[in-house]
Amino acid sequence: MDFQLDADQLALQESMRAFCDGRMPADKLHETVDGFDAALWRELAELGVFNLRQSEDDGGVGLGMADAVIVFAELGRRLLPGPLSWTHLAADLIDGAASGETIVGGLDLPFRDSGPTLVEHLNDLDALLLLRPTGVYRVDAAVLAGEPIASPLDPLTPVHHVAQLPEGEQIGEPADATRLRLEGATLVAAQMVGIAEATLELAVAYAKSREQYGRPIGGFQAIKHLLADLFLRQEVARAAAYAAGATLDDPAVGDVARAVSGAKLLAGEAALRNSRGCIQVHGGMGYTWEVPAHFYLKRTWVLENVFGTSAEHCERVAERVDLAAD
Repeated sequence: MDFQLDADQLALQESMRAFCDGRMPADKLHETVDGFDAALWRELAELGVFNLRQSEDDGGVGLGMADAVIVFAELGRRLLPGPLSWTHLAADLIDGAASGETIVGGLDLPFRDSGPTLVEHLNDLDALLLLRPTGVYRVDAAVLAGEPIASPLDPLTPVHHVAQLPEGEQIGEPADATRLRLEGATLVAAQMVGIAEATLELAVAYAKSREQYGRPIGGFQAIKHLLADLFLRQEVARAAAYAAGATLDDPAVGDVARAVSGAKLLAGEAALRNSRGCIQVHGGMGYTWEVPAHFYLKRTWVLENVFGTSAEHCERVAERVDLAAD
């Protein structure tokens, strides 16, 4: 399987990168005080982020999951806020999601039912998508009562504590819920690939500019080895995410569940360890609010718990390996 991007995919990547860099440069993250920007959301909708995989007959762009991985890696690279993956997943399920007019959040509830739970971006949502063992359900966000968490882990991801979730309207079967979990995990893995890339870039830039003993710290062997590790993890994570997207587009090429879980695992590890490595390279400066490294680490902690934790995906990979061996 060839994971090299073609000309159209490179153009897609470049256009998304230029947009994200212009709208949310890394050095301005500490100035962002709200976890949702309505104007930014409209621009993302106009760029086709939410209807990217919707068929052209239905007004969408008509691309595949491999292309969505490219787009969501760029969104993750600049930590664009909002329920991006859930609204994208809801494009064919909830009216207005594809156009961005309906803002859709969601919860993956494979083992539990109605709460209590935490809901991200509740104040900005129009609808909540629930993935249960019995299917996919839609809940009107206006009926949800939640207490805001005063200091959410990720400053750009506001969270509310919701004591009870209603049953909601069933809009999909169990097979649809399974498919959405796989697709959602892949989109989140792509975002974490972007985090791994961004933190490597920040670390390299600082290592080139910061001097100690009359020379840039990037010239010291210990820093070189650290940056090499960051680069290696980024490359492995990107390959895994591309593989998951390509396998979802063409399940005949491999085990979809194994590819997706592998991507979530490797991208999660890369984002976490690269974010920490970026802070380490910055030294004492890395712990300050103005240096954006901490934003990436915090977003990684949030994404780690979306569409399955590392422990859950480890178990799934082990199960798939055992099945293949039988």
